[in-house]
Amino acid sequence: MKQQFFLKLLLVSFISFGLASCGKSNKEGRMIPKEAGFVMRIDGKSLSEKLPWSEIKQNPIFQQMYGDSNLPASLKSFLDNPDNAGVDPASEFMLFSVTDSLGGYIGFQGNVKDEPAFKKFNGQATENGTASEKDGVQFIAKNQLCIGWTKKKFVYILDAPQMAKMDELSARMMRDSITPIEKSTRNINATCKAIFDLSESNTLAKNEHFSSLMNDKGDVQFWLNVEELNKNNQTNGALAMLNLDKFYKGNVTAGTLNFENGKIQVNMKSYASDDMLKLFKEYGGGKINEDMIKRIPGKDIVALMALNFKPEGIRELIKLTGMDGLINMGISKLGFTMDDFIKANKGDIVIGVSDLVFKTDSLATKQRSDTNVAIQTKPSFNFIFSAAIGDKDAFNKLVNAGKNLSKTPIMDSGKAPFAFNMNGTYFALSNSKENVDKYLGTEKTNFDFISKINGEPFGGYVNLQSVLKSFGSADLKDSAKTIAYEASLQMWENILWKGGNFKDGAVLQSMEVNLVDKATNSLKQMNQYSAKLAPVMKENHRKKKTESVALDGFPDPENKIDSNAVKSTN
Repeated sequence: MKQQFFLKLLLVSFISFGLASCGKSNKEGRMIPKEAGFVMRIDGKSLSEKLPWSEIKQNPIFQQMYGDSNLPASLKSFLDNPDNAGVDPASEFMLFSVTDSLGGYIGFQGNVKDEPAFKKFNGQATENGTASEKDGVQFIAKNQLCIGWTKKKFVYILDAPQMAKMDELSARMMRDSITPIEKSTRNINATCKAIFDLSESNTLAKNEHFSSLMNDKGDVQFWLNVEELNKNNQTNGALAMLNLDKFYKGNVTAGTLNFENGKIQVNMKSYASDDMLKLFKEYGGGKINEDMIKRIPGKDIVALMALNFKPEGIRELIKLTGMDGLINMGISKLGFTMDDFIKANKGDIVIGVSDLVFKTDSLATKQRSDTNVAIQTKPSFNFIFSAAIGDKDAFNKLVNAGKNLSKTPIMDSGKAPFAFNMNGTYFALSNSKENVDKYLGTEKTNFDFISKINGEPFGGYVNLQSVLKSFGSADLKDSAKTIAYEASLQMWENILWKGGNFKDGAVLQSMEVNLVDKATNSLKQMNQYSAKLAPVMKENHRKKKTESVALDGFPDPENKIDSNAVKSTN
């Protein structure tokens, strides 16, 4: 009897261990290198149910592309019906990128539905590129593209040497030129074949966090590995002094995106290094201060960010950078210490913008003699920055330090283009003394969005309707702008963002983009929205071509949007 009990217990243990092991592995990552910096999983079945291909084909953007005389016959066949390419559109698709010493490469994989049709399609698409076979896997390669497939699975690999120059692309904003990208030396065939030869230990199949993501339900799932994306980047200038490794190491954001009725819902988990996780655990915030939000003056909140944290965590965060000595030396010259800064703050911060409108800039408009030029406008709004006061004497040191930053009294509340004050509980800074007085007063407003972002360490809100209507208050003479404005006003409502709680080794956060139409799924609405913008996009493209021709000495005809194209979308 005891022996039978022992055998049953042993069997149950093996089954439990097996189930636990399965929970930490996944099939989706089996052909994705563990070094992938970005991965996106697309649920073809869910998306096709929410937005059928027949509706996509009715979109003017699709029809314009389909009607292009230069469109290859193979691609036109695919646009007619994705089944013609031999793929299974109702299956899952995986898009990923890998950064390496040669720059990087992009992969796209999915399921093969009809192997002969798939082979024919890709043979035509690559104009009969070089074909090969290895261990039962078929390959076609041309230039820097290689396609590999079996009877069940396919992988497209595209060389992307420009990924090695991402820092150069960013620097382009600061100068007029960019260093040319060297010619790629990648053997794209070898890279593609290596995907099929990956051992499971070198893939994301065994990554516990990736497995957790794959178990979450979503129309689209994404994986962003900051450590891998930055591993080949060189830190220059002052940033080289910072110890950023601890910020990059293990820094992964995993999220799911769902196109629900009336909104786009995004849920995310952020992972980090052991040092960063320790900070989150010990110094993570509690709940945002609702009272501070309710004090914001103005009838219409346009944007808001609220944060709750433990000030002691700032010291530990600075220590991780290795800059604590230098920073302590600098602030001591201003008249306060790190201890003063921590004591001064209670850990609640709120930043808000309200009552945004665009008013006519009469001076700028008067200086423009060209009647065809749009009337010049400038924004008008109320701004509030507020912090909860911990120790009053310590906070006064911070205020006095701010006043002493310049020899001129720019921080003087009566002379500067902004004002500040405090009441012992809160410090408030605004672009007007009236707003500061209202904020520190007794009047409060229980805004509807507070209940949707409260209860967690941080929250944010953007009123897209208010932003759009503020632009509508300007003079919209351009017909293209009017079409885009009206379509956007009928589409977007607001954005809500909250999170900061720590659970199962990750920091949780969520964001929802709410739409005006609550009865239709957001994917279908986005297709309809793009259809409304199609004539605007077409006209903008035509204008750019016209301007390009005009620069070469040809006349620039009068720009008018195609009214027939507009009517066809309404």
